[in-house]
Amino acid sequence: MRIELVRRPEMSRTMMLVSPLIAVGLTVLFAAIVFALQGHDPLTGIFYFFIEPLMSSWSLEQLVIKATPLIIIGLGLSVCYLSNNWNIGAEGQLTIGAITGSILPILYPEFVSPIVAPLMILMAAAGGAAYGLVPAVLKTRFGTNEILTSLMLVYVSTLFLDWVVRGPWKSPQAFGFPITVDFNESAVLGSFPVGPLYLNASAFIALALVVVLAVVMRSTLKGFEIRVLGQSPRAGAFAGFSARRMTSFAFAFSGALAGVAGLMVVMTEIQKLQPVISPGYGFTAIIVAFLGRLNPIGILIAGLVIALSYLGGEAIQTSMQMSSKVATVLQGMLLFFVLACDTLILYRIRLVSTRSTQEQARA
Repeated sequence: MRIELVRRPEMSRTMMLVSPLIAVGLTVLFAAIVFALQGHDPLTGIFYFFIEPLMSSWSLEQLVIKATPLIIIGLGLSVCYLSNNWNIGAEGQLTIGAITGSILPILYPEFVSPIVAPLMILMAAAGGAAYGLVPAVLKTRFGTNEILTSLMLVYVSTLFLDWVVRGPWKSPQAFGFPITVDFNESAVLGSFPVGPLYLNASAFIALALVVVLAVVMRSTLKGFEIRVLGQSPRAGAFAGFSARRMTSFAFAFSGALAGVAGLMVVMTEIQKLQPVISPGYGFTAIIVAFLGRLNPIGILIAGLVIALSYLGGEAIQTSMQMSSKVATVLQGMLLFFVLACDTLILYRIRLVSTRSTQEQARA
């Protein structure tokens, strides 16, 4: 007896919409099992992981801060994946964007002006785009696998950041610690009151990007080109679209948004450079992109859901003395359930008897 996957004649649109909810529900169930295996009350664990982070204004503000880079990176990755280009190196593009965007406040700390923050964002986007173009060029010119090259470049960027903060950009007042000078006030994004909450300016940037990309994908020729080349490169070629140019565009766009997201993390949470600036936002954003069905509005919602897991991991660490790595496990399980649901939407499972197969072969 063996299992085969048989493609369904038609895909259920209802299940396409419902499957992310099913994946989240299965993840909650799996989380309860994990808490029970660790010797904790499952209901208590679920409360601290999924509910407690939503019960105060401060937690909600932190939720938005952590969701912002996930949403921005997820938007860029969605363009790559929709165009059938597989960028797995957003974490590296995030790192390079953070470095290039930090040039002004680190090398020219006396430059204090309202234009500093916009210039930093542009420099971060340029750095991330340039780094994203590396696997794109390797793919279009030499036929290399973009999954491998984009992933390997993550380690190059991480080591480069480590060298920068320990070497030429190390603060003279660091007392041996690998950090740069603190950013001046014009290089830090402020917060604005929205009802009972104070939301960082980066959240409004992310929301604006969601709206812009939603309009582009739905109502512009570029959005149509992305979808056509992703679904049928041959049809795109007949329409006059270039798959090579789309690969470069998708990686540059994705890298630019990842670079901006890296700078957002630095400008809001850290306000200087150090060897580690991201808890893995670039990799987690892959889950956000697929959980959001590669749709800008869906990515916005998915980013908030995944950001909740970061706060939940911190909550169970302080309240239940559990490892915060449980959050990473549950993020991985969420991606697994999302992909599993997608597979079952496209295919049905069929059990085939090995004996009947052998009899057919003899006949």
